[in-house]
Amino acid sequence: MAHATKSRPTACLALADGSLFFGRGFGAVGETVAELCFNTAMTGYQEIMTDPSYAGQIVTFTFPHVGNVGVNAQDDETAAPVAEGMVVKWDPTEPSNWRSQEHLARWLARRGRIAIGGVDTRRLTRAIRQQGAPHVALAHDPSGDFDVAGLVAKARGFAGLEGMDLARRVTCPQSYRWDEMRWAWPEGYARQTQARHKVVAVDYGAKRNILRCLASAGCEVTVLPATASAEDVLAHQPDGVFLSNGPGDPAATGAYAVPMIRGVLDRGLPLFGICLGHQMLALALGGSTVKMNHGHHGANHPVKDLETGKVEITSMNHGFAVDAQTLPKDVIETHVSLFDGSNCGIRLRDRPVFSVQHHPEASPGPQDSFYLFERFAASMAD
Repeated sequence: MAHATKSRPTACLALADGSLFFGRGFGAVGETVAELCFNTAMTGYQEIMTDPSYAGQIVTFTFPHVGNVGVNAQDDETAAPVAEGMVVKWDPTEPSNWRSQEHLARWLARRGRIAIGGVDTRRLTRAIRQQGAPHVALAHDPSGDFDVAGLVAKARGFAGLEGMDLARRVTCPQSYRWDEMRWAWPEGYARQTQARHKVVAVDYGAKRNILRCLASAGCEVTVLPATASAEDVLAHQPDGVFLSNGPGDPAATGAYAVPMIRGVLDRGLPLFGICLGHQMLALALGGSTVKMNHGHHGANHPVKDLETGKVEITSMNHGFAVDAQTLPKDVIETHVSLFDGSNCGIRLRDRPVFSVQHHPEASPGPQDSFYLFERFAASMAD
């Protein structure tokens, strides 16, 4: 990576409160404005940057060794990076991993994503925790010329994620079939050829590994865009319906998703939701959601299954949460975060309809939550 001088900063992160963080830019050159969050995961930076749930957000990585294993085509969760940018403690080193195909900085530059290194990420993380997820502007200029006042003004002018429907931005443009299963040694990604259940997955920003987990559980998966109606879903005559993860405010996306979900519920089909899908299922059942102070983003979040007493180590990525106090009597709270007690799962009392806030496909446990896909498959076999 070339810099104008070794001492002059080539990137600037400006917070809406006027705080400034200078560092070394890498990846694409330019500016971007977004909400800033932090992620505590020690691995998976490529999956994080390509997770559609990060649309509208810049990610601060608390783990300093970001980029050390490079990137490869197999680990993308969607076709291109969706997170707006990244903030790291140390500049990425030359990758050292047998699966690496490209340097992180070149991958970011090619995909149009800005990054800044050399930042005190501990100080930045404390600010996010204390003040809430701030609105920020991130600029990378190899010459080191920054209009600091202009960057702060752009950060202050960012509308924020509340009320924002981002699912339309990241969903698939048209329906498609999915049959790739989870990665396994040594063959890699095998294909599902003996599916037992027909599933429609509604794509609000679906990660590829969620679809792989459905296929591995014996599902023939048809993926539909976020704006699909109940009639669109039911026309495929599915045995069950899956509601995917995704970005933005669930109440905004719910304006068109909730009527679809209620139409599916009226038909009595098994239904399973993850992350944004979990939140919108709660809305469809009569609950409500709230914006969190700084959200949950990481791969080390303990979640308790209230029905079994089991504690699962989970991956999380959400800035909104279901307000458990608003859930109707026929909706049972099944999982809670052991960090702050926030809701992490629900189910209907007498029907195979359930959802979780965390990401069982992300394998942080590593297999603590895979049972959820098996539970969904079993509900379609009944």
